[in-house]
Amino acid sequence: MVSTGWALPRVVVAAPASGHGKTTVATGLLGALRRRGLTVSPHKVGPDYIDPGYHGLAAGRPGRNLDPWLVGPERVAPLLRHGASVPTPADVAVIEGVMGLHDGAVGRRGYASTAHVATLVDAPVLLVLDTTAQGRSAAALVLGMRAFDKRVRVGGVILNRVGSPRHETLLRDALAEVGVPVLGAVSRSVEVAAPSRHLGLVPVAERAPESLAVVAALADLVAATVDLDAVLDLARSAPPLTAPAWDPVAAVGGPASTAAVGGPPGTAAVGGPASTGGPTVAVAAGAAFTFSYAETAELLAAAGATVAPFDPLRDPGLPAGTRAVVIGGGFPEAHADALAGNAALRAELAAFDGPVVAECAGLLYLGRSLDGAPMCGRLDLTARMTGRLTLGYREAVAAADSPVTRAGERVRGHEFHRTVTDPGHGDTPAWRFDGAAHGFVDGRVHASYLHVHWAGQPHAARRLVQACR
Repeated sequence: MVSTGWALPRVVVAAPASGHGKTTVATGLLGALRRRGLTVSPHKVGPDYIDPGYHGLAAGRPGRNLDPWLVGPERVAPLLRHGASVPTPADVAVIEGVMGLHDGAVGRRGYASTAHVATLVDAPVLLVLDTTAQGRSAAALVLGMRAFDKRVRVGGVILNRVGSPRHETLLRDALAEVGVPVLGAVSRSVEVAAPSRHLGLVPVAERAPESLAVVAALADLVAATVDLDAVLDLARSAPPLTAPAWDPVAAVGGPASTAAVGGPPGTAAVGGPASTGGPTVAVAAGAAFTFSYAETAELLAAAGATVAPFDPLRDPGLPAGTRAVVIGGGFPEAHADALAGNAALRAELAAFDGPVVAECAGLLYLGRSLDGAPMCGRLDLTARMTGRLTLGYREAVAAADSPVTRAGERVRGHEFHRTVTDPGHGDTPAWRFDGAAHGFVDGRVHASYLHVHWAGQPHAARRLVQACR
């Protein structure tokens, strides 16, 4: 496909390691640039669901993930172009990195790292540096980050947690020695704290007023401490983006004129044409089920579905005419009593005979109980919280046919949870990886802890819609 280059200004916000302040700076940048009247497109390297929620709140449009492991490196630049194009073309894209700049999939030499994504989208890097207890050595660290991979262009630094004006001067002088411009300096005395939980930040949907206040404070902070004009100049130094935009219709194999996507109150519809007539696919939303990639709904709509969100905490039943259900990830353990209290919806899901696809939180919700609170009982399992974090990329093989898989297919996904189920898998498991069986295929139900990005597996959306007919 021939594609016209798009001079999309873009910058990657990275750091030497986790905890340096990437999310603070990226979210603040999005909010501060938006206040200038710019249309900003928010993106996140890696599989994380929570940071993009804060990005979306700051930018006023969905935060989207760029993850070579989940979608394939060939789709990263097209997904960036798609995300920056809808619902309206962006003036600038801000891409928050993951972990340290060069940290990626274990044993893969930087594959799926922030540096890898920066090269795939040909964007300059703005390095956020926690300067606590550092002086001139900070320049040596930045120099090493810049020299480690010559394909990655570190175009500037934001100093974070600066102790005093004298400390800032010392750091600026040292970085001037190695020719790296300082584009901002944030004092440690004005840090903004975001609400946190056992898997990171609390999703914005769970603490809407508090999250709005945090995002506003971060925009204030960045506007006061970062040279926004210099950041925009750095973003504009990126060459034209020549990759064609990812197209959900093409991804599922062709147009579906009956598609429509509904959104939660206060959001705009995305995806296919605003018509009805396709099978209704109900997608869990609300405070307990916030983990979803924007492309999932777009692919379902492109495959011919009418996508209808529902909130298991509040809605007494599934949307009218529901033919299939998708229940993604989130924090049901934090809302177990409220989920248990919605007995009418639990009973309807237990008796629902259409195809159901559930990931992580959805798996727990379909079980008999979660930490003793009754759930739907659609699957014969119990679940409980533990102190152990299960986290990481996975290479999985589908263990059986289901509404979204065919036995023997290989997929890449990720896990991110502190719960366990008993049993750990069904008589017919969903996946096999790491030498073991995982998840459940029970009739028309496919449920497991594995999160899969459907942009990397678009046939899942097509198959699910076809299974409705």
